[in-house]
Amino acid sequence: MGTITGMKLSSPAALVLSGLAFLTAIGAAASTELNVYSYRQEYLVQPLIERFTERQGVTVNIVYIKEGLLERLKAEGANSPADVVLTADVARLDALAEAGLLRAVSSPLLDHDIPTQYHGPDGLWFGLTTRARVVYYARARIEPGELSTYEDLADPRWRGRICMRSAHHIYNRGLIAAMIAHHGEATTETWLRGVKANLARRPQGNDRAQIKAITEGLCDLSIGNTYYMGLMKQDEEQRHWAEAVAIFFPNQGDPDRGGRGTHINISGVAVAKSTKHLAAAVAFIEFLSGDEAQRTYAELNLEYPVKAGVPWHPEVESWGRFEADRLGLDAIATYGPAATMLVDRVGFDD
Repeated sequence: MGTITGMKLSSPAALVLSGLAFLTAIGAAASTELNVYSYRQEYLVQPLIERFTERQGVTVNIVYIKEGLLERLKAEGANSPADVVLTADVARLDALAEAGLLRAVSSPLLDHDIPTQYHGPDGLWFGLTTRARVVYYARARIEPGELSTYEDLADPRWRGRICMRSAHHIYNRGLIAAMIAHHGEATTETWLRGVKANLARRPQGNDRAQIKAITEGLCDLSIGNTYYMGLMKQDEEQRHWAEAVAIFFPNQGDPDRGGRGTHINISGVAVAKSTKHLAAAVAFIEFLSGDEAQRTYAELNLEYPVKAGVPWHPEVESWGRFEADRLGLDAIATYGPAATMLVDRVGFDD
């Protein structure tokens, strides 16, 4: 991720993309309304909605959904008012695609702005930001040199020193799916049993709860998404949790020693199959792929922009650069069901 550099367009290419964006804007202007279903919180989305409306003159109606998005779209069917879906995690996007609820999009502008590894099959969805699933460790009790890979978390020397949320949670399920993609089910099962044996307590709470447990001395390590570090620093009651831990990016360095890169996942966007405002929907996604929206969207939740060359928020930059796992996100989605069955078989949450 940190090693990807921006791509400069030749003048003719720049003119072509500019023209395409202009034509899309004309098409969007023909529709003055857009309906968005969002799993993402209002504070992350509203500033972008306002800016898009200001630029395109399109009124955006947005429904914030906490759960049941897939079921809602299924129930509404072709009569759904949804034009665009915003969500986090490739598994959710893949589930929508598998259910036939998304419409494929072809856009040279999106092809340019968003790396191919963050495209869904046939243009059914697009990644907008990424987050890394890292190891949080107690500054006072762990030296970073003691840490190396996800695989190492199964080593008996960590017995009674790891805290985790439920392995059924979509964040951990994605990591386990990636492990299956890299190692196969049998090896991943052995690893997961080893991590379970090293837990300090039964899985519970969210990512922040694990970091709180480290602060309280209940454990020394946890697995969590990067952005929680920044969000905790912004919270007066949780700031001391963030100050007690540091972030470690697993699986860096020599590929022969597990250096394939740190596991990442995405927040993403897709056009609903039911859309009645296709041009406006595509224009909205293209807007989200641009420099301004990429910077704003990534900064609001302290995530990484997918577009090369867009600067990281200073807080995000302070965690350090790292190599991301180049495993295709479709592989994570593919092995999601196997990950779920493996968690049950191991009894990880029991």
